[in-house]
Amino acid sequence: MQDCAWPDCDVISCAASRLPPVPVRMAQGARWGRRYLRAFVSGFFVAVPVTVTVLDRLAYVARVEGASMQPFLNPDGASECDVVLLNRWNVRNYHVQRGDIVSIMSPKNPEQKIIKRVIGLEGDFIRTLSYKKRHVRVPDGHLWIEGDHHGHSLDSNTFGPVSLALLHGRASHIIWPPARWQRIRARLPPNRAPLFTHEHDRDEDQ
Repeated sequence: MQDCAWPDCDVISCAASRLPPVPVRMAQGARWGRRYLRAFVSGFFVAVPVTVTVLDRLAYVARVEGASMQPFLNPDGASECDVVLLNRWNVRNYHVQRGDIVSIMSPKNPEQKIIKRVIGLEGDFIRTLSYKKRHVRVPDGHLWIEGDHHGHSLDSNTFGPVSLALLHGRASHIIWPPARWQRIRARLPPNRAPLFTHEHDRDEDQ
């Protein structure tokens, strides 16, 4: 019974003890077979979590709910939600650009992830839409994010710039429904480009 990896193996062992004796060579072969089976099973259950962990570090899929990113995401409303592929590898060093759609851990609820568009990077000057300040300079190590559907989105216009540490992934593709399959490219909505960018200030200093 000690050679068995399965919980019901003691029953098999008990039944086998009542069978006629088998030749030594066959018994040795059976023991080797059990060892190989044990090695395979234990290796499988070790490898599966490792594979899942690797995939989670590279990318994962998420269902987009709500109207905050309409019309680009969920154009049909609640009747059919988009499913997106979120790339985690690309944001491991917090590398994003203006216009990217990203997944962020909500500053209001750490248990919730929200999906918004990057409007401004650190150092950019933003004309806000409904924030307590009309203009904001995005602090170092932060982003300014917004939903495309203003008025139906809780974003930086509500809670201000968000820390890069909350960045979770970048949406790279819409993968469901099939008719909506497409690569997601960085683009800014009309009239939402920063007033001044960090690169603009740096060029002037030079």
